[in-house]
Amino acid sequence: MDLRFTPEQDAFRKEARAWLEAHVPAEPLPSLDTRQGCERHRAWEHELNRAGWAMVPWPVEYGGRGADLLQWLIFEEEYYRAGAPGRVNQNGIFLLGPTIMEYGTAEQKTRYLPKIASSEEVWAQGWSEPNAGSDMAAIQATAVVDGDHYVINGQKTWASRGAYADWLFGMFRTDPDSERHRGLSFILVPLDAEGVSVRPIEQLDGEAGFAEVFLDNVRVPLENRLGEAGKGWEVAMATAGFERGLMLRSPARFQNTARKLVELYRETVARGAVDPVLRERVVRCWMDAEAYTLNTYQTVSRLLEGGKIGSEASLNKIFWSELDLEMHETALRLLGARAELLPEAPAAKGVGGWLDGYLFALAGPIYAGTNEIQRNVIAERILKLPRK
Repeated sequence: MDLRFTPEQDAFRKEARAWLEAHVPAEPLPSLDTRQGCERHRAWEHELNRAGWAMVPWPVEYGGRGADLLQWLIFEEEYYRAGAPGRVNQNGIFLLGPTIMEYGTAEQKTRYLPKIASSEEVWAQGWSEPNAGSDMAAIQATAVVDGDHYVINGQKTWASRGAYADWLFGMFRTDPDSERHRGLSFILVPLDAEGVSVRPIEQLDGEAGFAEVFLDNVRVPLENRLGEAGKGWEVAMATAGFERGLMLRSPARFQNTARKLVELYRETVARGAVDPVLRERVVRCWMDAEAYTLNTYQTVSRLLEGGKIGSEASLNKIFWSELDLEMHETALRLLGARAELLPEAPAAKGVGGWLDGYLFALAGPIYAGTNEIQRNVIAERILKLPRK
């Protein structure tokens, strides 16, 4: 195993670092879960796109840079090192975009991918329903063919980025006689279509990170279906694989948090004694972040040789979601009473982001399929254990 980067990869890193150092906003942007923050982040995405950095592994004709996945990992490392803004269109660029690459027609690729890369169109994820959370096979929202359109009825909830998004990708039951994962189709829905109602859902911090989406006789062209009719489960599982296994949570995100945790530990030690147990937790968090990085590089190397992401994506999802929570819990223990400060608190002095990050990390074991479900997947598909 050769863990050294090539001269070409080193040059790519240097180019990315120089651009980011010259263009990353000097001050943090407002939260992307607010109207103002969403628009500011969208403007940042436009700037990334104009320079070819919005989604580096995509083909140039679709708004990418034509780089490979190893270069994407390098870019992500530089992106987090520079403290660049969060990606407001992460559902589009990291989840839907790769799915369109795999299942979309030539027309769909030309129509959607450039506008995803530029964030001219921001996407919401429409998986969950009131009675179908992690169990996507229980979806009840319907899409009935009427001429050259689908007529969609139903409700989606916990739609990530739904409050300010332009489009929603989701699963709908197109065969009324079907059950479970059969008879579902993957359909793209404009959120400004007649019959669509969006109700923002406030988070613990009062910001609208999610939304309920109500669909009442919404007409969507048949050409908005991604993949074959009734075969949406296959398409959605590919999207879930990107979400759990590689694209949505690059290792740079956790490496960056681990570095900050080490810095926080050192600052805490400088002020007085620290419980040795916390020292061990900090070391373990840093080691796990590095282990996840090496595993991801291994996965990418396999993909570049023609492999695919399979059920092991569930292993990744459990690992990074529990690592993220462990790092933030450790930080709060180090901070003591200061851990209660939000970023905007005058006395926070840079530590408020830990509480904000902790609140978000609490959702990690739930979104992208609960970790309980992922453990079932591992037991059945990787360990080949019998069903109860």
